[in-house]
Amino acid sequence: SSRTARSEEDRDSLWDAWGSWSECSRTCGGGASYSLRRCLSSKTCEGRNIRYRTCSNVDCPPEAGDFRAQQCSAHNDVKYQGQFYEWLPVSNDPDNPCSLKCQARGMALVVELAPKVLDGTRCYTESLDMCISGLCQIVGCDHQLGSTVKEDNCGVCNGDGSTCRLVRGQYKSQLSANKPDDTVVAIPYGSRQVRLVLKGPDHLYLETKTLQGLKSENSLSTTGSFVVENSSIDFQKFPDKEILRISGPLTADFTIKIHYAGAADSSVQFIFYQPIIHRWRETDFFPCSASCGGGYQLTSAECFDLRSSRVVADQYCHYYPENIKPKPKLQECNLDPCPASDGYKQIMPYDLYHPLPRWESTPWTACSSSCGGGIQSRTISCVEEDIQGHISPVEEWKCMYTPKMPVVQPCNIFDCPKWLAQEWSLCTVTCGQGLRYRVVLCLDHRGMHTGGCSPKTKPHIKEECIVSTPCYKPREKLPVEAKLPWYKQAQELEEGTAVSEEPSFVPEAWSTCSVTCGVGRQVRLVKCQVLLSFSQSVADLPIDECEGPKPVSHRACYSGPCSGEAAEYTPEETEFLYGSLQEFDELYDWEYEGFTECSESCGGGVQEAVVTCLNKQTRETADETLCVTSRRPPQLLKACSVDPCPPR
Repeated sequence: SSRTARSEEDRDSLWDAWGSWSECSRTCGGGASYSLRRCLSSKTCEGRNIRYRTCSNVDCPPEAGDFRAQQCSAHNDVKYQGQFYEWLPVSNDPDNPCSLKCQARGMALVVELAPKVLDGTRCYTESLDMCISGLCQIVGCDHQLGSTVKEDNCGVCNGDGSTCRLVRGQYKSQLSANKPDDTVVAIPYGSRQVRLVLKGPDHLYLETKTLQGLKSENSLSTTGSFVVENSSIDFQKFPDKEILRISGPLTADFTIKIHYAGAADSSVQFIFYQPIIHRWRETDFFPCSASCGGGYQLTSAECFDLRSSRVVADQYCHYYPENIKPKPKLQECNLDPCPASDGYKQIMPYDLYHPLPRWESTPWTACSSSCGGGIQSRTISCVEEDIQGHISPVEEWKCMYTPKMPVVQPCNIFDCPKWLAQEWSLCTVTCGQGLRYRVVLCLDHRGMHTGGCSPKTKPHIKEECIVSTPCYKPREKLPVEAKLPWYKQAQELEEGTAVSEEPSFVPEAWSTCSVTCGVGRQVRLVKCQVLLSFSQSVADLPIDECEGPKPVSHRACYSGPCSGEAAEYTPEETEFLYGSLQEFDELYDWEYEGFTECSESCGGGVQEAVVTCLNKQTRETADETLCVTSRRPPQLLKACSVDPCPPR
């Protein structure tokens, strides 16, 4: 071979100059080329007479197949121990990765068909290291022999991992009779190092969509390695678990779905590196702000879609927290004095420590409406800060390199509280003319009982009613439908405490009476709550955060007389109950306070329940006239001293 001129490093040595490089051992997929030199001395020269370099570092077409597999299949037409076999490659041999070991298809027979694979064969399937002259040589991601440079998790050689983001999550199945399957996660084009592990009785399957819009589906029915949209997939299926691995980069958008197969729940853990396909790109300088006499020129940044190679809305770049929008650059321009000017206009040189002009805003004004949609405003001005930190207003054009902030915005767009009238009760009489009642609530936009409704628009809570049945007997004094407990419940719902921006006790509705007749018990839950004005949501607080007396959480209730018990009200009491309903007061009520002493010391006697009028907040005994609006509980008696008396 022709010799090249000696290099300076070889001029004083015993070696001749290196010869030209040989042809590459492969046409694609990464091969090796070598160069030789001759020792000019009769003695042994120090060093090697051959050197290698990588070549043909371009991806092979999909139909080319695996290089090691090609070398195994070349022995298919050569008999081994008197028999022909179809040979498949055995990869990733930890002891000797550069020998050609092949396995007969469908058999456990593994044979070393050659001591060395061809130069350029990968040592391992997931590595760029290549076999040269039977030895595994380190190859970096820069395709240089001996290089230790590696790809980052984003697939960028010697990168810093800033072009992708780690996505990690977990999915739990939610079995539904109307939904036989569900989406676990959507993995976009270009993602790498995908790994999913399903635990449970359900099954994974794939849906793909290429950039051209072509869709396909793969059921992942059996264990194995296969190719979907030019992406190699490794799938393992176990009785209670499935594992899916894709090294990537994905050449299509993959949607991982789950097909429900059993009553038990399944969970899927997934992890992959998602490329940041939208990145900021700096623009050229905008036109100068002045045609002469000195002006400003600024750059900006635009959001660029790396897949479609087009500019998109800024919101796509804001989606990635790793994306930091580059700061604009400012420079002077058109410094020549204007023709009509008498003198030269001095331009202050731009200082890197001199902040750019910027928009500043005043705080938002209070909303013009507390509900139903209002407007709040603020003032926006362009300011400039000098080197000493002094801020002064400047012309607005100096801030036009960034969008001007809005000066008005809508606020309190939720609906105002509205009255809600519930169904009417039955008429208070069974014949002729009577009254009927209903509960009217003030509800906010979340459907919660609150205040704030206009009293002028409140629907009425009682009206006259006529029962068409003729009256053949005196009208009942106290119809069952208008008993006191029903009206008390209606009034409590109307006058419930609304949640405010200060911690306050908020009682819920009373439960129904524990008995259907006579005296029973009602309970309710009392919470300490506060209204968060920013999010318009209600938060629960510890009870000790609320000041003032806590409303009672239990009380006695009367559900009318039981069979055989009289129910008499005077006309004045009836008028008080039904004519002055708005002035009704629940502060006082009857309660049982133990029993009297037994009427006999032996031989059988009785004890009578003691009924007193109590203040329900202070639990102190009150004058019985204050409990006139509550039905006095019936007399209760119990037996006592039942032991027989001693003989006299």
